[in-house]
Amino acid sequence: MEVKTSLLDNMIGVGDMVLLEPLSEDSFLENLRNRFDHNEIYTYIGSVVISMNPYRSLPIYTPDKVEEYRNRNFYELSPHIYALADEAYRSLRDQDKDQCILITGESGAGKTEASKLVMSYVAAVCGKGQEVNKVKEQLLQSNPVLEAFGNAKTVRNDNSSRFGKYMDIEFDFKGDPLGGVISNYLLEKSRVVKQPRGERNFHIFYQLLSGASEDTLKKLKLDRDFSKYNYLSLDSATVNGLDDAANFRTVRNAMQIVGFMEDEVQSVLELVAAVLKLGNIEFKPESRCNGFDESRVKDKNDLKEMCELLGIEQSVLERAFSYRTVEAKMEKVSTTLNVAQAYYARDALAKNLYSRLFSWLVTRINGSIKAQAKTRHKVMGVLDIYGFEIFEDNSFEQFIINYCNEKLQQIFIELTLREEQEEYIREGIEWTNVEYFNNAIICDLIENNQNGILAMLDEECLRPGTVTDDTFLDKLNTICAEHQHFESRLSKNSKFLTDHSLPHSCFRIQHYAGKVLYRVEGFVDKNNDLLYRDLSQAMYKANQSLIKQLFPEGNPAKVNLKRPPTAGFQFKASVGTLMRNLQTKNPNYIRCIKPNDKKAAHIFTESLVCHQVRYLGLMENVRVRRAGYAFRQPYEPCLERYKMLCKQTWPHWRGPAREGVEVLMADLQIPAEELSYGRSKIFIRNPRTLFFLEERRRQCLQDLATLIQKIYRGWKRRTEFLLLKKSQVVVAAWYRRYAQQKKYQKIKSSTIVMQSFARGWKARKLLRELKYQKRCEEAVTTIAAFWHGTQARRELKRLKEEARRKHAVAVIWAYWQGLKVRREYRKFFRANAGRKIYDFTIQRIMQKYFLGLKSTVPSMSPIDKNWPARPYLFLDGAHTELRRIFHHWRCKKYRSQFTEERKAVYEEKLEASEIFKDKKALYPSSVSQPFKGDYVEISKNPKYQKLNSAVEEKVLLADVVNKINRANGKGAARIFLLTKNSFVLADQKTGQVKASVPLPDLTSISVSTQSDGFFALKLKEGSASAAKGDFLLSSEHLIEIITKLHRTGTTTTDREQLNIDISDEFLVQFKQDKVCVKFIQGGPKNGNSASCKRKNNRLLEVSVPTTA
Repeated sequence: MEVKTSLLDNMIGVGDMVLLEPLSEDSFLENLRNRFDHNEIYTYIGSVVISMNPYRSLPIYTPDKVEEYRNRNFYELSPHIYALADEAYRSLRDQDKDQCILITGESGAGKTEASKLVMSYVAAVCGKGQEVNKVKEQLLQSNPVLEAFGNAKTVRNDNSSRFGKYMDIEFDFKGDPLGGVISNYLLEKSRVVKQPRGERNFHIFYQLLSGASEDTLKKLKLDRDFSKYNYLSLDSATVNGLDDAANFRTVRNAMQIVGFMEDEVQSVLELVAAVLKLGNIEFKPESRCNGFDESRVKDKNDLKEMCELLGIEQSVLERAFSYRTVEAKMEKVSTTLNVAQAYYARDALAKNLYSRLFSWLVTRINGSIKAQAKTRHKVMGVLDIYGFEIFEDNSFEQFIINYCNEKLQQIFIELTLREEQEEYIREGIEWTNVEYFNNAIICDLIENNQNGILAMLDEECLRPGTVTDDTFLDKLNTICAEHQHFESRLSKNSKFLTDHSLPHSCFRIQHYAGKVLYRVEGFVDKNNDLLYRDLSQAMYKANQSLIKQLFPEGNPAKVNLKRPPTAGFQFKASVGTLMRNLQTKNPNYIRCIKPNDKKAAHIFTESLVCHQVRYLGLMENVRVRRAGYAFRQPYEPCLERYKMLCKQTWPHWRGPAREGVEVLMADLQIPAEELSYGRSKIFIRNPRTLFFLEERRRQCLQDLATLIQKIYRGWKRRTEFLLLKKSQVVVAAWYRRYAQQKKYQKIKSSTIVMQSFARGWKARKLLRELKYQKRCEEAVTTIAAFWHGTQARRELKRLKEEARRKHAVAVIWAYWQGLKVRREYRKFFRANAGRKIYDFTIQRIMQKYFLGLKSTVPSMSPIDKNWPARPYLFLDGAHTELRRIFHHWRCKKYRSQFTEERKAVYEEKLEASEIFKDKKALYPSSVSQPFKGDYVEISKNPKYQKLNSAVEEKVLLADVVNKINRANGKGAARIFLLTKNSFVLADQKTGQVKASVPLPDLTSISVSTQSDGFFALKLKEGSASAAKGDFLLSSEHLIEIITKLHRTGTTTTDREQLNIDISDEFLVQFKQDKVCVKFIQGGPKNGNSASCKRKNNRLLEVSVPTTA
């Protein structure tokens, strides 16, 4: 059996406020706080969802959660926005009822996020398919586009919707989305030209400057620096948690998915850039001969770039900012605009340009997402509109926003009561009338066609003569003075004359959400919303087709002298259309509440939440739900939940569910006045009755759990016993098998041992017989071999004796022949025998000497001084020459391995030795250090890129040196660069060149004999480089620097050789004065480095630490 959870299971606080007991404002707020502290941000009031903004991400919107709430009863699971979305979608799909979801609340309460969650849930649970997925993706991707162009950061919300949005999503008979239609209401276009402190302009401006590529910005003639645009506020240009660059890429991708062409996207971006450029246009007064001032554009560069973006002639737009043409019947009158009027015209054009672009975007999106099929569609509307706004300074925008919220509150009360009444009638339950505050009187005060505030504002705007905000306030004070929800200091009602909280230029309306003070300044201008006809005509002359679409009234062929409708009239008509549309659909409510004004998580401000609970009328909503019956539930789930409380219904009830519920309630002895039985539901009047049922159910579940545990434990123990018994039988069987196997193995091993002994005895006996037979055969063979050997030796001895006799004869003959020859040639041999023997002996000694030298030759290292000793005195010269030749040969072989760079390094080392060896105490420590040349990596370090490019020749040496200041002896870090023809000194931090000296101007270098790094570069007197005097520098690589300077000077043929002066006292020319630099030995107090101090105007003393 499937186990179903319920709204009442594992509940934090009370999930449905209708069941709250006792019901009071304090208990209501405490319940909200308790649930909010436990991350339960959703709470029900019947079918209404209260949503608390958590200001952080919660793991309750995963795909698993979507599946959990899919096709489940509204009260079956804990409160969630997915439950309301699923209920609305199933009612639309299964019952063919058009639905609307009304999301209301203050700015920053989470209305926009709630609408996204509803749409994402519907997109997740409806049908699949390529075409359906395309429609869903387009519907979802319309949100980022509209948010970028219609949302902005305010003091209350970092992503506040500054327009009202109502989307009708259309479905087919299967519940698959076909398309949608978006309606927008009253974009806050005044934000384009001015933003309150701590707020931003619309997101798209910051996204474009942050996220567009350099190439795109170049085409749009824009710069990334926000401070260069007057229309962008700088104090809130960046918002924590908002990545404008990433959001711009998201918007571009969303526009592509929705169906915008690339040229359309480019045109939209050009219009946005034109608005930014328009804000930078400034005006100056210019006196005319008639005594009037005329406005002129100060800097025409921004005007020129804007005209290039929009394709408008610069002179046409410039004239429209300086003149205004008024047409009356057949007459045209042209008047000049002063600077204030020119700024008004500029801002009016910027506001109209942006608001018309936004309306075009909505129309363009509707063209892409509208349903293609012509059949009747099911419709689900989602309304995300401004919340009730009460600021310190409330103007025309807040007035009409609050008027819209009054209308929504009115329809909420009407539809809630109507839904409650219809359910009672449908179930056959008697209806009880409920008293509530009807805000129709406030709506009538604003929208009445005769005496309403909007009607009087339109009348004031249209009447001839001088019209100001003060005349409009006077009219309100005259007509609305007696109205109980209207307050003004200057009205006829005397009770407000001494109310100092009510300024003279303001009026106050007591809305359902509380009293709001409106400043009348700007009401007339914002309601008129006039754009000079000259500007409209100038815009129509643009080459861009989109601009022509946005300003159709600028067409000279269709000049209309009729005054356009006012902003208040248009908004009133739009709200009326919206209300009629909502009344044709089944409503679903999401009431969003902001827990704190800090936009921070885990903070619950009770006074702020209490204020929202009051003006949203949530307590009245609870009372409406509880006026008749606090709880209602279909018979089947009710019987399934509580059937264990009655023996007759437990465990199964065979009859109808209603009869089972009646039997159950009768058995529990619940009073008849607490219950009412409808056609499909049971109605419970008091929450205490429901809590009584829940308590009995909890106790019964505990008893059932105890019974189940008892049965389970018995079953478990029996199962364990049977398992042990079965295991014992198996173990015994296996043991007996194991014992028999061991016994068999023992017998088998004994038998094998006996067999092996018997086989061994037989084998050894046979082996002895075979060995005896073999020895006999070997003895016979040995005797025969010995006999054959004796015979062979006898024969060999005979043959040897015969050969010896023959050899003796030959030897005697040879000696005889030799004796005769020696006797014959003795006289010739005795004359040359000594010299020949001597030469032969010398030749043999030399041969032996060279062969011995081959094996004792030393290694090929040039620094190996070993050489074998001479064996004879007469070889002394040859021995020394061979040692010299071998050393030269191995040096040549060693040198042949060198690269050109290595040769240059050794040549530099050799030159350093010639200059400094035994002259400078610092030289020995530099021998082992390689000459690196570039110590600052000037070609790789981006910091010195500009310096590297400034030096045209190849850099031979780059190092950081200290330039010694004559005034105090302290050093300043400089970059020392040496090239083939000059040396350069540059600032280490900025890379700026401080001095560049040609090498021919360098006459000599002075250094001390000690271990310091100081050296003086002395320049040729009278040269341009010597204007500021010589250079006294210090470096850790002194030996390398001076060696390279000397080497570079030596290789230059057209100059004298550079002189190196090594002395502990030398003169340095500083501008016009010569200063003596004296080097002394310092004690340990001077530390490990040399220090320079000024003794007087003519002496600098360098203290060099003593070396151990």
